[in-house]
Amino acid sequence: MIAVPTATACAFALSAAAIGLLRRAQAGLPSDVPNARSLHERPVPRAGGYAIWIGFLPVALVLPPAYPGGLLGWLPPWLALATVSGRDDVREVGIATRLAVHALAAAWAAIALVAGTSLPADIGWVPALALAAGLALAFAWCANLYNFMDGTDGLAATMAAIGFGAYGAAALARDDAGSAPALLAIAAASVPFLFVNFPRASMFLGDVGAVPLGFLAAAFGAAGVAEARWPAWFPLLVFLPFVADATLTLLARMRRRERWWEGHRAHYYQRLAQMRAGHRGTLAAYAILMAGAAATALACLAVDPAAGWWALAAWSLIVVIVFATIDYHWRKKTKTPLVR
Repeated sequence: MIAVPTATACAFALSAAAIGLLRRAQAGLPSDVPNARSLHERPVPRAGGYAIWIGFLPVALVLPPAYPGGLLGWLPPWLALATVSGRDDVREVGIATRLAVHALAAAWAAIALVAGTSLPADIGWVPALALAAGLALAFAWCANLYNFMDGTDGLAATMAAIGFGAYGAAALARDDAGSAPALLAIAAASVPFLFVNFPRASMFLGDVGAVPLGFLAAAFGAAGVAEARWPAWFPLLVFLPFVADATLTLLARMRRRERWWEGHRAHYYQRLAQMRAGHRGTLAAYAILMAGAAATALACLAVDPAAGWWALAAWSLIVVIVFATIDYHWRKKTKTPLVR
């Protein structure tokens, strides 16, 4: 247990030091230039993800989280995603290259998870292959959806702190002190970045932070299910606000036959930010949803895991009601200028 406070303190300190260095060098950092999906009007450095990884990696290498296949199961795909995403922050990488790397990284992690998990002895190779394919699709989607949700100040950093904090707390509650330090390290390393990403943001996460964070949220969440650390509903409920916003937005755009792969401002959080809520109001509203869903997930895990699916259904209904309310007010308003 001593490793947990030491690991979180180390991750926080390293991330804070990295933020200080990045701020001093911000003139030479890649910038997020306003585009079709932006909610800002001026270029902002997009390199905060490096600070999170500088805080997380030393802890994860010394005290690696439990993952079928060990470090080789998740570290190489994480590195591939971080590399291509960091390159994309500096100079745009072609969509075919990016998607190919995302697909290969997701497939690697999914195959490692399935191959390293004790499946029923009578399961055939076809079901196992189908399971790996489904997991790969989920991993790739989560990597991208997290990036889609990194569009307003403080949102992605708050989700990282709350989401991975819930993973770490659940691991501790299940006496899995081996996984807890690395999971809590991500949460701790996200906090110093939140100070510069809080409205009005002076630094953004960047693809180098958002894409690998989404991947780890899915991969470590699935690994927890495989290791019987928590039921399948747990990671879904913990990250529900992000999963629901990105997924429902994509489905709605596909239904309207829009060019869903292009930049846009149709996410619910983007609509809320463009109304009177602004960046601070949007962050406050989503932080309440994140904290409420994560707290409910931890409570169900501790008291009655069988109630988790009912809790997921209830929170899904709450989120849909919130999104429907945003939709209603959005349709009533004339589009206003950007909020900053």
